[in-house]
Amino acid sequence: MPENRTVVVTGGLGRSGRWIADHLAEDWRVVCVDRTHPGWEIDARENLDFRAADLTNRGESLDLLADLDPDAVVHWAALPSPTRHAGGRVFETNVLAAYNVLVGAGRAGVRVAWASSESAYGYAFAAEKRLPDRLPIREADALRPEDPYGTSKVVGEEVAKMVSRRFDVPVASIRPSWIQYPGEYECVESRDDLANGAGNFWSYVDARDVASIVAAALDADFSGHEAFHAAAADNYLERPIEEALESFFGESPDDCNVSGDESALSVEKAEEVLDWDPDHSWRDAADEDVAGPELVRE
Repeated sequence: MPENRTVVVTGGLGRSGRWIADHLAEDWRVVCVDRTHPGWEIDARENLDFRAADLTNRGESLDLLADLDPDAVVHWAALPSPTRHAGGRVFETNVLAAYNVLVGAGRAGVRVAWASSESAYGYAFAAEKRLPDRLPIREADALRPEDPYGTSKVVGEEVAKMVSRRFDVPVASIRPSWIQYPGEYECVESRDDLANGAGNFWSYVDARDVASIVAAALDADFSGHEAFHAAAADNYLERPIEEALESFFGESPDDCNVSGDESALSVEKAEEVLDWDPDHSWRDAADEDVAGPELVRE
């Protein structure tokens, strides 16, 4: 592994972005790019630096990436939901930032991992919850969103494909499931309400596994654009998933190959291409006492 590699992590001060930045700092020099800077007087952890930028501003984004001259880029900055801001703002922010950052990475000739989403399939924020054509869902399945957030991720993946073709760089679109944090598993606390998780068929992923799949994507040997699920190996229910499907939807897909505690999102592709497996399950992590990332020393 080459020494002194630099990776830019956009959204590195965000909730899941912090776990990614902290994890990558073990092997990379990490530059966190976010809307704000924590301050010049801060004492950052080893191998970490910070920049503030408006990534929807093309000139600012391209100038920053050209100045930093990174060896890789992780684009994790986004408005993460269609329900917290006006839809147009969500779509424009996510698409413009993805275009600017991914094109900047392409011009630098470096590999990219970026945050797409399971929402790209269109189930999470659908007006009426519906079943997929098959379970488990695989990365080649149709993307049919009907909300601005999921649609912004589909457009972002098209940008990723364009960048990989135009600049001949590998780009990994990571599609995380519902991200959970050690000792703070919201999915477990809300599992009795099947409707709460029906949009992703009760799948989830630990933030530490998100960080590890991003790291794997930066080091894996693949070319072009590839999408990968980031999901736990199990669902978070305490009942067989086929029972939950029957209870909520009244049926299962005709092509259904999940049962018991299995996840509705297949991670087989990530296992084969990235040599990545999720390490964490709600069974241990929901009550786990783990200190979160400290990007800035007190």
